[in-house]
Amino acid sequence: MSNWQGIAFNQVPDSENQIHGDEVAKRFGFKGGLVPGVTVSAYLLHPVTELFGKAYLERGLSNCRVSSPLYDEEKFEVEITDLGDSHCHTCLKREKDEFLAVAEVKIPETAPAPPLFRGDAISSKPVGLAATRENMEGLMRTGCYAFKYHWDEDHAMSSYLRDRSEMANLYAVDGFANPSYILGVSNWVLASNIAMNPWVHLETRAQNFAALPAGTAIIGEMSVTDVFEKKGHQFVDSEINVFDTDSHQCFSAIKLRAIYRLRGA
Repeated sequence: MSNWQGIAFNQVPDSENQIHGDEVAKRFGFKGGLVPGVTVSAYLLHPVTELFGKAYLERGLSNCRVSSPLYDEEKFEVEITDLGDSHCHTCLKREKDEFLAVAEVKIPETAPAPPLFRGDAISSKPVGLAATRENMEGLMRTGCYAFKYHWDEDHAMSSYLRDRSEMANLYAVDGFANPSYILGVSNWVLASNIAMNPWVHLETRAQNFAALPAGTAIIGEMSVTDVFEKKGHQFVDSEINVFDTDSHQCFSAIKLRAIYRLRGA
């Protein structure tokens, strides 16, 4: 399979996370608003979906890491750097061969046992806790709220490209949730438990268990697993499991790493 090229799409320039808007992003030294990390991950996973099809959605394990920002309307290329019968490595780069993100994907013969639905308390609105280390450590001790969402093709993250017909057919034609939405659930649950602004998505390790069909109501349950500082940035690691609201089937188990407070904020 040849490399895949596209033009970056920032679906949420007016997001509550103002790192996706030009004004705040430039204040922190970026050229403009950042394309969401989950969207960059969707680009990395586009050729994976085309190569492995529904097997990726039903049992694929992906590790996507974003190391440099991608900006709206930038041209990019996703290169397949390693490909086997049950694995694939991809990297995303700009035209000048500047590498911005990488993904490692495995397709096991069978998926591992999915996490169990805990039945965490559900909040109907963001909690609003300040993004401090003390509050993050408090969430580690006391637990987090769960949040409900609904997948449909009118959602802001329903397409990772401006022309949705250019997405992989499983998303554009069959209507299954694409990675920018599924991984986005981890962002939304974290941001709903603690009020971060601006903040940066860095890495997700996601184990899929089932394709998420259109019209499905879901619940995201979360745990904070680590909080640490590096080079002046404040990091949080969390685990978010995505379940069907009614059957409690797990669609994906996601480990998210993010900077919840940027250096100088």
